[in-house]
Amino acid sequence: MASPQARTLIRGASIITMDAQGELPQGDILITGDKLSAIAPRLEADDAQVVDGSGHIVIPGLVNAHMHTWQTALRGLAANWTLLEYFKKMHAGLATVFEPQDLHIATLVGALNQLNCGTTTLADWCHNNPTPAHNDAAIEGLLQSGIRAAFFHGTPKPDPQPGQRPFWETPHPRAETERLLKAHQGRDLLSVQVAVLGPHYSTLDVALHDFAMARELGLIASLHQGGGPARTPDGWQQLEAAGLLGDHINIVHGHALDDTQLQRFCELGLSFSAAAESEMSQGHGHPLTGRLRAFGRAPSLGVDLESVLSGDMLSQARIALGIQRSLDNVAHRAAHGTIPATSTITTREALAWVTIEGARMLKQSHRIGSLAAGKQADLVMIRASDLNMQPVHDAVNSVVMQTALSNIDSVMVAGQWKKRHGQLLDVDLAPKLQALRASGHKITQAMGL
Repeated sequence: MASPQARTLIRGASIITMDAQGELPQGDILITGDKLSAIAPRLEADDAQVVDGSGHIVIPGLVNAHMHTWQTALRGLAANWTLLEYFKKMHAGLATVFEPQDLHIATLVGALNQLNCGTTTLADWCHNNPTPAHNDAAIEGLLQSGIRAAFFHGTPKPDPQPGQRPFWETPHPRAETERLLKAHQGRDLLSVQVAVLGPHYSTLDVALHDFAMARELGLIASLHQGGGPARTPDGWQQLEAAGLLGDHINIVHGHALDDTQLQRFCELGLSFSAAAESEMSQGHGHPLTGRLRAFGRAPSLGVDLESVLSGDMLSQARIALGIQRSLDNVAHRAAHGTIPATSTITTREALAWVTIEGARMLKQSHRIGSLAAGKQADLVMIRASDLNMQPVHDAVNSVVMQTALSNIDSVMVAGQWKKRHGQLLDVDLAPKLQALRASGHKITQAMGL
């Protein structure tokens, strides 16, 4: 963590706070220790290290609300797979040969790439962890990376072997969850949550056990919803009747939910995480974005699978925005015979999906997701003077629609720079990438790929 005495003054940047203060075409940001102290058109701090922000746009650190970081060594391998192929080849195949060191290097490099892309908070949904050593290795990768992370402790999904209880009949391992909580409670940059099966992928008894466990332990319970018929069709009604639903429940994907269910879940305060590009690629269906908007809600966004696609969260915001605008435009033409008079969704909404809504899903809105005095100093400096960015007429539009990885100049987490002038700091990447390649080769060779 940064020293409580350390002060940094970012001078003369274009600032998008995503908070009540709005945008400052030119302003200063003062950071003291790990917190934002002040944001104003002009600030003075004689004892601060001054960073020239001219020609840059500063935004809140991005929040990746759902990623299976353990798959980093398999980048691109699943790019042509449907969801059914993914279940068979990944969970029942490749996942079964992972050793703890494979999770460690994948999680470490995957988290470093998130920092490189401007993500300061990662929800790591780890569901290839058959032993405590696998969990420890993955968490150590997150800690070594320096990213702010929520480790969502999940469970593997292999095909059941003769005499073994299938994963959908296996309750979430409470003892292991409690061990992880005890080991990591109180960390500034890491929280432990649970990635449960939910009623779509488990029996009712398992769903009731898992949801009750999450409530009793005070944890966020995130679950996949969709991808084929539900194992417990009336599970959601049973869970609500048991009083187990609330704002600590996070639904990922959600395509199998009808509008009545979706509206009810919005009323109950559940959160939703979409993975627009992954969902469109693998056959889930259209993201929930528009359906949620109809009920006054918005999704957080996640990369989901780097085994399929890129880890860049601004690309996810742009893709999710484009998909929903297209759906809205087609629906308007069908109803009225003409193109809508204006866009149904603004770029500001799309930027909120990867900042404010991610913070809300993680129940950390008081700490991250926007730039305001008292919040954690998690921010990104985008080099707006670059060829692909100029001229900037509207900073939010430029961030969402123009920004590429090459423009991510600097990234700060909790008051410490993790990337400056386009380069990750204090990271020797060469041996890590060599280890990642070796891990990926070992895994694919073991499965004959």
